[in-house]
Amino acid sequence: MQTANANPAITVTVRHEEITDSLRDYATKKIEGLHLDYPRIIEARAILDVQKKRHIAEIILFCANHITIEASTETENMYASIDETISKIARRMRKHKTRLLKKHRPKKGEGIKHLDEKIFAATVLDNHPVEEEEVAEDPEPMIIHRESYKLRKLYKEEAIMELELSDKPFLAYTNARRDVLQIVYRRGDGDYSIIEP
Repeated sequence: MQTANANPAITVTVRHEEITDSLRDYATKKIEGLHLDYPRIIEARAILDVQKKRHIAEIILFCANHITIEASTETENMYASIDETISKIARRMRKHKTRLLKKHRPKKGEGIKHLDEKIFAATVLDNHPVEEEEVAEDPEPMIIHRESYKLRKLYKEEAIMELELSDKPFLAYTNARRDVLQIVYRRGDGDYSIIEP
């Protein structure tokens, strides 16, 4: 999981009051602290409005895949309004991520489908068909496709998320906490298992 968004442009606007550096820094740090890897934030706007004893914080996030997330909160303290609005934004971001995971999760009963294996008799050099008894019991295994694979250092949660977002049956990675090789795969019941060779 990424620890920060790709330096999103953050605009902090205050209405009906002078903006202080501490308030601007506080709002900026809170928005930068949103650590979800989906949806990725492209631009963020914070509108802080003071009306008598009402302090309203509104935050709008413009994210990848045309996702816009916005929330606002009204309290008697601007810092509390910012905190509550960030909590709402984080919940909505998690909702988008959960929807994405559910969309890519296989339905019950689905999964890897196995086809029956059939062995057909091959022809020899003199174009005579080979009788079925002459076919070898255990055919020689052959490499069908070779693929280069770069091992990345990931946390277990990151590996599961990456597996969810891809169509691969498994993912090999180096565990970032323990520095060991691990393979994560989806089991038939929809849960995940980790193998340490």
